[in-house]
Amino acid sequence: MHNFFSVDYLSSLFAQYGYGVVGVVVMLESMGFPLPAESLLITGALFCATTHKLHIEGVALAGVLGAIMGDNFGYLIGHLVGLRMLQKYGPKIGLTSQRLLLGRYVFLKHGGPVVFFGRFIAVLRMFVALLAGANHMPWHTFLFHNALGGIFWAGGYTLIAYLLGNEILRLSGPLAIAFGAVACIVIGSLFIFIKRNEKRLTEEAMKAAEQDECLKVLPS
Repeated sequence: MHNFFSVDYLSSLFAQYGYGVVGVVVMLESMGFPLPAESLLITGALFCATTHKLHIEGVALAGVLGAIMGDNFGYLIGHLVGLRMLQKYGPKIGLTSQRLLLGRYVFLKHGGPVVFFGRFIAVLRMFVALLAGANHMPWHTFLFHNALGGIFWAGGYTLIAYLLGNEILRLSGPLAIAFGAVACIVIGSLFIFIKRNEKRLTEEAMKAAEQDECLKVLPS
């Protein structure tokens, strides 16, 4: 796996499977599999910027379609399996009891927007579709927010990474180093912010569960 994002490996991977590899990986992660979909989108965009062997429009489209399809499959699985089965087998795929509680809590509080904004948070992105289905969110509401989130997440990340890659290629020397350092700081700060908010939301959910009998009892 340490060479997964190397230029040589990506060249052979995209030459053999084309844009399909992006769509499949994004789709599987959206269904709950622990795969590096976000990293693949960003790396694929940078690959386009540096090698021009793929079209950025194709990578973005594959990511968007994969996100929408994967979330709909995940919604269907969650709807069929239900909360009790997720509670029993969820830890095997990283959906711990705390994360399940967090998902139920934010769905009860915010509903549809969770599907949209969950796209941009790694933990929620993997499980938001399963939780939406298990919590019996209306499918048309889920589909709207799911499609909107997929477009902004996959399309936005891909295009931004592509534009940043082109900009870095135009720079050289100290400017390129400074630009890269600032980008790393921004990304690192965003990661810390997300992790802290996940912890805060989990703590709020735990407190709410102690007071709300509806969160303690799983629906049939």
